[in-house]
Amino acid sequence: MTDPWVALEPGADPVERAEVLRRAHDTFTEAGTVTRPVRAVVADSWRRSVRAGVGPDGTASVELMDGDLGAYRAEHPLARVMPLFRELMGTFAADGEHLLAVCDGHGRLLWVEGHAATRRQAGLMNFVPGARWAETAVGTNAPGTAVAVNRPVQVFAAEHFSRRVQPWTCAAAPVHDPRTGRVLGAVDITGGDGLAHPHSLGFVQAVARAAESHLALLAPEQAAEDTAELTALGRDEARLLADGRKVRLSRRHSEILVLLARHPEGLTGDELLCALYEDESVTPVTLRAELARLRGVLGPGLLASRPYRLTVPVESDVTAVERRLETGAVTAAAAAYAGPLLPGSQAPAVVRLRQRIADGLRAALIARRDPDLLADWAHTPWGEDDLDVWRALAAVRPTAVVRARLAALEAELAAPARPSGR
Repeated sequence: MTDPWVALEPGADPVERAEVLRRAHDTFTEAGTVTRPVRAVVADSWRRSVRAGVGPDGTASVELMDGDLGAYRAEHPLARVMPLFRELMGTFAADGEHLLAVCDGHGRLLWVEGHAATRRQAGLMNFVPGARWAETAVGTNAPGTAVAVNRPVQVFAAEHFSRRVQPWTCAAAPVHDPRTGRVLGAVDITGGDGLAHPHSLGFVQAVARAAESHLALLAPEQAAEDTAELTALGRDEARLLADGRKVRLSRRHSEILVLLARHPEGLTGDELLCALYEDESVTPVTLRAELARLRGVLGPGLLASRPYRLTVPVESDVTAVERRLETGAVTAAAAAYAGPLLPGSQAPAVVRLRQRIADGLRAALIARRDPDLLADWAHTPWGEDDLDVWRALAAVRPTAVVRARLAALEAELAAPARPSGR
């Protein structure tokens, strides 16, 4: 293959290639061995699927229905580019008996449109709006894998991990927030062997780029609302978008911004000292110098004093997760959670907030008992050793891989601690 992301080069026989892949898939599911004809991107995806406890005979579950789906779609950023997707892909999908599909950043299908007969056929495998098509749910597939690897990808025939999906071919490309770079979801074209061509992959990639350009044009309208946007989950150095400027903050400035964003009424110097420093010997002079440097980074007018406060409203990913948890939107909260808040911070108030958010979300996931959401958490760096989550996952998805990981964690917990020194 000249392009590892393309499933079938021009001139290749799709029937012959599909049969070779089917045998390779059977070998992998029976013996765990990947044979040579399988592309590296697919082999890696198969392995991730197995680690997530996905079985080759499983199918997608429908997670959002009716009113819940409508409400979630209405507030999703990709709703703003659906008219563009329909304009660029609608006729192509309908005339070619294909489907246009759009998923969110966790592989959940938001829209599935196109040829009526193809939609009915796809519905038999739950390729429908509201269904979860993440790799951790159904294994290798174009929208789920594109989100997982953050690359355009084409999946053909038995490259799909789930056998029920193997009659299909799909190509998908991730769509990013042009301001933050965050993956918003993916746009996908799904159909038969006619899509097993490099042009299909290039097509969805071009559509994704057009969508990002369109979102970038819409961004000034958001900036005009005089609201700053703070991103602090899963990163040690927060990022602030304000007045059309992207500002990457130092660790200490990140901590200050997180705290001030939570206290729009402002904080006194003494309150900030207690929130930021464990060492009581740190003086107010040190803090004032830090705040002066922060004011220079932010630019004029954003940071006021007496008390210290931000002069514009700040929307943060932290408050987005908290708000969704408070309303019981657990799936949406998990989708917004990019990782622990400023994970390297030792500031007392940040540590408490980080723990409260993580504990609240994991408790909600355990109570929800959704195997896909639990698997997503368990296969993250912050969840891979989370014994309670693995126990909850084993209760609802007791695959051999999940049980083995749980047993290993419980053995580690039961092992006596090694004595220090010689």
